[in-house]
Amino acid sequence: MSTTLSIDDAKALFPDEVVTRAVTRLVPVPGLDRPIALITLDNGHDHTRPSTFGPQSMLSLDAALDEAFAAQPSAIAVTGKPFIFAVGADLTAVEKASAREQALAIAKLGHDVFRRFTDSAIPTFAFVNGAVMGGGLELALSCHYRTLSSNAAAIAFPECFLGLFPGWGGTQLLPNLIGADAAVTVIIENALNQNKMLKPAQAAQLGIVDEVFGSADYLEQSLAWLVKVVRGEVTVERKEIDRGDAWDAALARGRAFVEAKTHGAAPGPLKAIELLELAKQNDLDLGYAAETEALADVVMTDELRSGLYSFNLVQKRAKRPAGAPDKSLARQVTKVGVVGAGLMASQLALLFVRRLKVPVVLTDIDQARVDKGVGYVHAEVDKLLGKKRVSPDEANRLKALVSGSLDKAAFADADFVIEAVFEELSVKQQVFAEVEEHVSAECVLATNTSSLSITEMSAKLAHPERVVGFHFFNPVAVLPLLEIVRGEQTDDATLATAFSVGKQLKKSCVLVKDAPAFVVNRLLTRFLGEIIGAVDKGTPFEVADRALNPLGLPMSPMVLLQLVGPAVALHVSETMHGAFPDRFAVSENMQRFVAAGKTAVWTWDAQGNQTVDPEVAELWQGGDNPLSEEQVRENALSALAEEIRLMLDEGVVAEAQDIDLCMLLGAGWPFWLGGVTPYLDRSGVAEKVTGKRFLAKGVASVPA
Repeated sequence: MSTTLSIDDAKALFPDEVVTRAVTRLVPVPGLDRPIALITLDNGHDHTRPSTFGPQSMLSLDAALDEAFAAQPSAIAVTGKPFIFAVGADLTAVEKASAREQALAIAKLGHDVFRRFTDSAIPTFAFVNGAVMGGGLELALSCHYRTLSSNAAAIAFPECFLGLFPGWGGTQLLPNLIGADAAVTVIIENALNQNKMLKPAQAAQLGIVDEVFGSADYLEQSLAWLVKVVRGEVTVERKEIDRGDAWDAALARGRAFVEAKTHGAAPGPLKAIELLELAKQNDLDLGYAAETEALADVVMTDELRSGLYSFNLVQKRAKRPAGAPDKSLARQVTKVGVVGAGLMASQLALLFVRRLKVPVVLTDIDQARVDKGVGYVHAEVDKLLGKKRVSPDEANRLKALVSGSLDKAAFADADFVIEAVFEELSVKQQVFAEVEEHVSAECVLATNTSSLSITEMSAKLAHPERVVGFHFFNPVAVLPLLEIVRGEQTDDATLATAFSVGKQLKKSCVLVKDAPAFVVNRLLTRFLGEIIGAVDKGTPFEVADRALNPLGLPMSPMVLLQLVGPAVALHVSETMHGAFPDRFAVSENMQRFVAAGKTAVWTWDAQGNQTVDPEVAELWQGGDNPLSEEQVRENALSALAEEIRLMLDEGVVAEAQDIDLCMLLGAGWPFWLGGVTPYLDRSGVAEKVTGKRFLAKGVASVPA
């Protein structure tokens, strides 16, 4: 055994661990005098619950290695259960750590066990037969040689995305295998770019693995290759690593990227940079000791606990939406109607036909608009074909399913009709009245409104119970959130059908009460209102726009305004002002801004330098009461805390967790904020403004 941690210690650290057992088999292989020791990792579940490493799992792997070494085999190989190699540390064990000593023990245990593969006098091989992430990839890197199955679905170091870093050897082994520049891409850039995965061919090209074999006889090919390596018939060439200026340049690039993405708000990526810098010395004793200490430090931060909270919301709560009716009530959808053929409607038609693979018909007020909408969908399918995301047969089938009509009678046999027309209540009421003349009494009528009342929209219909809010976020294909809004009359069958369709569309659905602007738009409008209000008072655009930088948001407020569209933002602010005039103002400067046709505050020169558009500076009439960055930030955060408390009191969503899920998936707010409420709790804003925390201590924070 490599560690002093006992099985009783491991159980005490994490009693509820789903243990990944490591089983050693001695396998005779033609061409070798002695058998090989093949260690298989398996947690006893199918591929939908990937194998992970908690303390007991590590001790099982350690014991399997003891057995392997005792047999004095020709080689030692480690592989996984079908479709899964291993996907890293059991994050629940990390969450359970309530003291730094526990985090230190978990960090040291991983290093002690994995390093046995590296230091082994017997050749060690990783047969990466499927998904491999985080600690699973670190185990593979700890081996002397690596093969990879061509159908491996996920290859990545996702730790920085969660606010962590690869802490069981990854920051030391990877750059010394593939170079610092490629390591920065894999560990830092890919993780912070929405956890981008590598494909098997990319992993091979980078040098992370030595060979890629087809999945049909992957193990046989890997064993045959192992024999050639052990016999000296194959020599694996490794890259020569540049430890000079190239290493320093890679780290400078990584630092700049982390600063741009996080503004220093997440400790994990910053530690990753420090450790990658240390790896230049290629001293595993030094590097592993530093990783162990750094991992213990980061595990005991609220930022990481918020990241793990976010991960659980996205992976678990999003799959079991709070308040959703029994799915057995959902009706089957065999045809979809889309009212409107503009860009949003066309994006919706594309999504529905790709995911549901049922007929989709668009309608609009003239043939040119209809043709343009159908043409958009066909063109996007052709793009997918060009990228080999669909086959020629599938492309033809999808295009054949999409049609257009000027007559809403085309919806007669539709089970689900969604409108995406102009954001005006009377227009939407008229559209639904026209649709209702043609569809069955059970056809669901969905609206993609971003702020209008579902109840009012359906009030004049014969069957208001079948109207539901179905609010997507732009771009539709990218953002995963779907706010499903229940009007006062919406019945359970309609709601269940909406959730069923949302799931088929591969969206994460959150049930929302019919309240002005629902969740994301209500909070962003309140938030932006404070920023714009500060500029109205005379605060320079530059000061107001960078005030929220310490949170590490995906974009600054003025860039967000540009993305949303000032006209849309103004319309929502007017809607909110009508509902809550004491908290939502309508800026006269914004009205002039929109009337002038301006779409952005900033202009950028060829070098990327940002300045205020001179025309905007001229039309914006600021006051003489400028605020500091700190004042702007305090006002914006206080406004968010107040609005969230009011929304929870109103029952807009079931719990604060649903607010956070919406901000993570609909606004792209970072994991290390926990969406928003954990940050408001740990910064003290929640208690200062509302008198209490949103979440109990120890939820999205280090246990007290």
